[in-house]
Amino acid sequence: MDILHSLILGIIEGVTEFLPISSTAHLVMAAKVMQIAQTDFVKSFEIIIQFGAILSVIVLYWRRFLVDMESLKRVLAAFIPTAILGFLLYKVIKNYLISNDLIIVWALFLGGLILILFEMWHKEDASALADISQIPYSKCIAIGLFQSLAMFPGVSRSAATIIGGLILNLKRQTIVEFSFLLAVPTMLAASVLDLLKSGSSFSTSQIGVLAVGFITSFIIAILSIKFLINYIQKHTFIPFGIYRIAIAVLFAASMVLN
Repeated sequence: MDILHSLILGIIEGVTEFLPISSTAHLVMAAKVMQIAQTDFVKSFEIIIQFGAILSVIVLYWRRFLVDMESLKRVLAAFIPTAILGFLLYKVIKNYLISNDLIIVWALFLGGLILILFEMWHKEDASALADISQIPYSKCIAIGLFQSLAMFPGVSRSAATIIGGLILNLKRQTIVEFSFLLAVPTMLAASVLDLLKSGSSFSTSQIGVLAVGFITSFIIAILSIKFLINYIQKHTFIPFGIYRIAIAVLFAASMVLN
């Protein structure tokens, strides 16, 4: 894996992290296209550069973390289920799930189908919650449980949390922004845990490759967040559902041909 690979993967991560299409699936598929072997470093790279994208949330929503304590407490409450399950299942996720092509294909396909059907069924209620700081803690925990489904690569953390929030009667923009905020402690914990377990084995050149992907994903993710906030004002997630199904079929076809 070289600097060019890191740059490409950083762009892909920045574009896909906040869209309901699974950044992990896209990173794994892109690595296969570029014939990058799924070594322990590459698996760590795919986890850690996601936090680079997440840092863009801190830049754009810093007031939520430094000023709005009520919103911050709710984000931390939603983080609890993922923190517990992620810690307990870390080895399973990294060694068996993150590079399992079959899981990724099915998660993309079924997730796309669910996204389409859900959008056709869902109608936003007039009483839907619009203020993150007013979300009941029980609903925060429930959203955290929905997010935990994204431990299966291909599910998409943003898709799981957004659908969960809409089911729990939050306004669309509210749950999208809450999903952004929830990503910060989630990916910070995942990155720190991976660095503690694997970081000492990284070479100097690998650290440089990681830094390029990290910075690239951060810059691109800022643009991606702004796009999604504007997009949801007038559109549903159905096009993303169709895209997920299409990319799952292409990925499955490539598996068969190879």
